[in-house]
Amino acid sequence: MGWPRATAPAWPVHVLLLVCAAAGLIAYELAGHAGRPVVQTVIAASPVLTWALAIASGHLGHRRPWLIAVGGIALLLAAQIVWPGYVRDGHLGAAEFGPADLTLSAAHGLFLAGTAMALWRRMSEDAGGIVDAALLGLCAGGPMWVWLIEPNLSPQVTNAGQVLILVDVLVLCGVLGCFARMATVPGPARAPMLALLSSCVLTLFAIGAGVTTAGQENRWSAAFWMLAFLALAVAPLLPGAYAVTASTCSAAPATGAARLGWLTAALSTNPLLAAVQILRGSDSANLLLAIGTLMVIPLVVLRIRWLTGQRERAERTLAHQASHDELTGLRNRRHIMGEIDAALAELHRGDLAGITLLLCDLDGFKPINDRYGHLVGDQALQSVAARLTAVTAPGDTVARLGGDEFLVLRRDGSAGDLAERIGDALREPMDLSAGPVTVGVTIGTAGARSGEPADRETLIGRADADMYTGKAAHRPKATQPA
Repeated sequence: MGWPRATAPAWPVHVLLLVCAAAGLIAYELAGHAGRPVVQTVIAASPVLTWALAIASGHLGHRRPWLIAVGGIALLLAAQIVWPGYVRDGHLGAAEFGPADLTLSAAHGLFLAGTAMALWRRMSEDAGGIVDAALLGLCAGGPMWVWLIEPNLSPQVTNAGQVLILVDVLVLCGVLGCFARMATVPGPARAPMLALLSSCVLTLFAIGAGVTTAGQENRWSAAFWMLAFLALAVAPLLPGAYAVTASTCSAAPATGAARLGWLTAALSTNPLLAAVQILRGSDSANLLLAIGTLMVIPLVVLRIRWLTGQRERAERTLAHQASHDELTGLRNRRHIMGEIDAALAELHRGDLAGITLLLCDLDGFKPINDRYGHLVGDQALQSVAARLTAVTAPGDTVARLGGDEFLVLRRDGSAGDLAERIGDALREPMDLSAGPVTVGVTIGTAGARSGEPADRETLIGRADADMYTGKAAHRPKATQPA
């Protein structure tokens, strides 16, 4: 089927949402007591249809997670068909712990699991911010439970029913926080994320309204419920839905102090509310503290793990930068000097038979920079580094000393034909952005064997002198005038 192009405007979908919402609410009022479940069933089927069509058309990437999400929506539709009076008669949010409540919670979990899997690429770009948003949302569910839901629960409610509705509310609040965070990122995916966010908010409103009139017909709860389904139905219809799973730049992070302040306040909410409830003699205080803490702990552990991974990655990056040349990726001067000292120590202990240094200085490199610019010169140095790495042995250490000078350390008493292979490799033309470029190389060697007195400065000085001798031999001799 055809689908809205990515560049299509979103306003027709918004108009469709408003029209369907108005038509659904009017139809619900006019249908009467017996016909209202039919209206609710039709509206509950709309997101199943739109999501299935969006997946079939290829408008949504990563089909398997979205199929899981659609399974959750289909389960909600099945619950509406099997228990048509669930919302109409005020069972929504009554914490009865019946089959309908279990099905509803399972459907929410299935949809949210599929959505989280599909959004993983997008979430991974801002893992810390997403976890923080989930913590803030989850902790915000505490006040909703204490001030709105728990005081209005029926006296006959069971502990299991309270646990079920509390978990459902806290999960929805946590997901709401994630959607809110992702909706702050500019781009085409913002509109679908706002639709998912709206659906989550309306579901919480439906539960809150349902609790206040448990056991009675509640049109507000039904209205919020239907609007949540319609907001869910338009999410895949929006032109930007294709970008929901695309990786993107994260939202602007809050400053460290501000973020810690918000997290501290959020994590303190449930314990403080529980303390107030205990002082008032409420039996639900321990339930909120236990369930809320159990749901917060995994997020806190995940946040700590992410911070630890971030620190380890930063340490590895710093360690790599300290020992490697930024341009070529070879070892830098500091590292190779330490390697020479370590090799000499092994030589003096008798652990090595000998070591060899090969000091390589490029010939004709400066004209490349002068003629083609530094960008092509950098490309030439990178190509030289790759060729040096290719012709040396795995145990050799290749470093860039700076400019167009390279050094190879071989933990062996003899360089063999390595100098010849390096020369042959570097003299081959290099295909760069400016075209084929050729450089030469002059190599100076110096070695030391076990039992011979040697230090780093002496070895490098000998290799440098040998290299300059080779340079002099390459220069054309001046002719004497007759």
